[in-house]
Amino acid sequence: MQPEVFVLGGYQTDFSRNWTKERKHFAALMRESVLGALDATGVDPRAVEVAHVGNFAAELYCRQGHLGAFFVEVDPVFSGLPTGRHEAACASGSIALLAASAEIEAGRYGLACVVGIEQMKTVSAAEGGDFLGTAAWYELEAKGIEFPFPKLFGRLGDEYDRRYGLRDEHLARISAINYENARLNPNAQTRTWYMNERHALCRTDDNAQVGGRIRISDCSQVTDGAVAVFLASRAVAERHARERGVAVESLPRILGWGHHTARLAFADKVAESRDDRYVLPHVRSTITDAFRRAGVADVSGIDAIETHDCFTTSEYMAIDHFGLTAPGESWKAVEEGVIALGGKCPINPSGGLIGAGHPVGATGVRQLLDAHRQVTGTAGDYQVDGARRVATLNIGGSGTTSVSFVVGC
Repeated sequence: MQPEVFVLGGYQTDFSRNWTKERKHFAALMRESVLGALDATGVDPRAVEVAHVGNFAAELYCRQGHLGAFFVEVDPVFSGLPTGRHEAACASGSIALLAASAEIEAGRYGLACVVGIEQMKTVSAAEGGDFLGTAAWYELEAKGIEFPFPKLFGRLGDEYDRRYGLRDEHLARISAINYENARLNPNAQTRTWYMNERHALCRTDDNAQVGGRIRISDCSQVTDGAVAVFLASRAVAERHARERGVAVESLPRILGWGHHTARLAFADKVAESRDDRYVLPHVRSTITDAFRRAGVADVSGIDAIETHDCFTTSEYMAIDHFGLTAPGESWKAVEEGVIALGGKCPINPSGGLIGAGHPVGATGVRQLLDAHRQVTGTAGDYQVDGARRVATLNIGGSGTTSVSFVVGC
């Protein structure tokens, strides 16, 4: 029998905050997320056996490496704790989760804390865009290019347009849905912003072009944020449940996972997939691996999805790669309301990266925490009725590193 990994819960900082303006150090961001998770779950800090940190580029944004050591600074009882840091661009948080869950499955540790963290508002938009370019093949795809990632994901839309056709109206609807959902999320960066489908379709300076077909409304946010979650073995989860007077079966588990890495340059990915029905077949394999390990036949066994909408084109891609439609027909799920809150399979009830925010190293952990909230019925105003299984998709680079989890009870 495959060892089980339980998700005990966690904490997310308010993604609308600017920690630089608050004159707070990176360490304060780490501290709030971990202390918040301890308080939210009731976990005794003395019970934590190992910690994993997911982060993309603190060396660039904050001039700070060796991030695992910052976990030890949170509480004196953590001194001597084994820790480590993981990097895979925007999938850094999910890679940290995979490492922690693998250690639990191997029996090395029974209780792990995983922190996803990124402080991005330390530099100008132009400098930050250049830093993000290091998640691509920098010399080939980003060096000397203003805002390279909107252009790369604009090319993803161009590829869909070439193969199947793509209408701006469908991308605008995806943007509007994420902003609508974010208004229901008390930690979402854009919860007080104005955006609707008409604005997303606007072609004026109010919605300026950023790269190719990508406009401001198509983009995820530049965000400061940290999220901490606790993963546990069955033995630890049983003790945790017993102390709270609940059945261990009521605690969410990681039912399945998938992880693949494609070639780094976007042109190479497209060339490899030219004879495939899916534009990014390694992303598709990541999702189907997670389904298979979870014992889920297809997306009909999933009640909601938290996906990587770094741009509207990446969510458009995720719709057909999850199997909500045939390849190239994502527009049908958009038009039919399948992905809206209240639809057959809501996507990003939290608001996603576009609405909730995208602190790069934290996104994968935030997605898992939101999956936990959904299946425990604690997501508040953005709760999906009857959610029992929730899938995530976290992507690093231009579809390079992809990780998917299925979370359920």
